Amino acid sequence: MWTLPRTQFARSNGSSSSDEKEIAVNIGGVRLVLCGDILNRYPDSRLAELVNCSTRSFDVISSLCDDYDPGKREFYFDRDPDSFKCIVEVYYFGEIHMKRGICPICFIKEMEFWKIDLSYLDECCKSNLTEKEEELAEIADKVKVILDDLNCDPNVSRTERWQKFLWKLMEKPESSLPARVIAVVSFLFILVSSVVMCLGTIPDLQVENSEGNRVEHPTLDAIETACIGWFTVEYVLRLASSPNKVHFALSFMNMIDFLAILPFYVVLVLTCLGTTMMELANVQQAVQALRIMRIARIFKLARHSSGLQTLTYALKRSFKELGLLLMYMGVGIFVFSALGYTMEQSHPETLFRSIPQSFWWAIITMTTVGYGDIYPKTTLGRCNAAISFLCGVIAIALPIHPIINNFVIYYNKQKVLETAAKHELELMELRALELAVKSSSRRCDAPGNTWEGAMRASRSDTYIPLLLGARSERTNTCAYLHRFDRSL
Repeated sequence: MWTLPRTQFARSNGSSSSDEKEIAVNIGGVRLVLCGDILNRYPDSRLAELVNCSTRSFDVISSLCDDYDPGKREFYFDRDPDSFKCIVEVYYFGEIHMKRGICPICFIKEMEFWKIDLSYLDECCKSNLTEKEEELAEIADKVKVILDDLNCDPNVSRTERWQKFLWKLMEKPESSLPARVIAVVSFLFILVSSVVMCLGTIPDLQVENSEGNRVEHPTLDAIETACIGWFTVEYVLRLASSPNKVHFALSFMNMIDFLAILPFYVVLVLTCLGTTMMELANVQQAVQALRIMRIARIFKLARHSSGLQTLTYALKRSFKELGLLLMYMGVGIFVFSALGYTMEQSHPETLFRSIPQSFWWAIITMTTVGYGDIYPKTTLGRCNAAISFLCGVIAIALPIHPIINNFVIYYNKQKVLETAAKHELELMELRALELAVKSSSRRCDAPGNTWEGAMRASRSDTYIPLLLGARSERTNTCAYLHRFDRSL
C-alpha cells in the first residue's frame, strides 16, 4: 500500500476525527490512503467530492468512481497509477510535475478526470505538452490532406474534378503511378539541364558563329530548349491546377521554378529584337547575367528530395546557432586582423597594407583554408596566426553539433509523424469496416456513403478534439510520439 504522510494539522487532531476524514482509493491496483483535510484544499476536485459525499447514496458515489466497497470504505478507479502519483502532488505542494515516460496527452486527460485545473501544471511540463500538441496537429494535417485526396464529392463539377486530378498528378508523386513517373521524369530533366549548362562552358564543345564568337554547340542548345519546354509546361500545369494561385506564385520553391525558365525567354525576346539591339554592351551583359541565373534550376531538386527539404528546415531551426557562429567569427576576424596589421608594420616587406585588407587573411586563417597569398613574416605575426586558426577551429566546432542535432531530430520526427499518420488512416479504415458491418442491415443505396460517413466522423475527431484530448482513442498516436522521445 502506498501512503502519503499526513500534515501536521491532521496529526494534531484526534484519531477518530482524522479516521473519519481519511479515504482509501485504489488506483489501478495501487491502494492509497488520503487525508480528507488535504483533499478539501481543492473542493472542486473529484477526490474532494468523494470525501464530502461519503454519507450520500450509493448512486452518487458510483458516479464519481468505478466501484466502491462500503465495508472497507475503499474507492476503486480504473486509471493510470503512475499519472495519479503525479497528480496527487497538487494537494501537498500546490503544483504538478509530470514524470518522464508519461504521455503528455494522456496525462492531461487524467487531470481532467480528477478535475484538476491545467494551471497547476508546471511551466516545464506545459512546454512539453505544447510540443506534443503541435506534433499531433501536424499529424492531423497530414491525415486531412490524405483524406481530401481519397474523398470524391459527387457535387463537384467536372472542371474542378479535372483540376484536382491534375494537381495530384503534378504535385503529389505518392498519389498514383503516373504521378510518380512524372516526378521521376522531371527529376531527370533537371539533372540533364544542369549537366548541359556545365558542358556548354567547355571551350572544346563550343562552336563559332558567323561573327566569330564562341557559342554553345547546337546539340546542347537543342537539349536546353527541350528542357526549358518541359519546365514551362510543368509550371503552367501546376499553376493552372493550383487551388490557390496567389499562394502558389509567392511560394519560395515556385519562385525558383519561375526564375529557372525566365532567362531563356528573356534572351529569346532580346534576340528577336534584332542584332542592333544585341550589339549594345549593356544588353549583352544583361543576357550573360540572365544565363547565369540558370543555376537556380538546381534548386528545383529540393522539390523532389525530402532530404534537401529536411536540411532546409533544420537550418531554419538553427538560426540561433548560425548567428552565434557568425558572431564568433566576426569578432575573431576583427581582433586578429587588427593584431596582424599592427604586428606586421615593422617588417619592410609586409603584406598587411591595411586592416580591411587583413580581414581576408583573418577569414582564410580562421576557417583553416590558407591560400598563401597573404601571410605574416614576423615572429609575433606568426604567433598571432597560430592563435587565430586555433580560435577559428573552436569557434566553428562549437555550434556545429547543435545544427547536426537539429537535423537528426527533425528528420526522425518527420519519419515518426508519417508513420503515425499512416497508423491513423489504418485505424480509420478499421472503424469504417466495423461501422459497415454494424450497419449492414441499414445499408444506404449509395455504396460509398458508409465509408465517407466514417471518414468524415473520424476526420472531425482528428483536428480540434485531438488537441483538446476529447477522445481516448488518440492515445495510439501519442504512443508513437512517446516512443520517439524515449529513443532520443
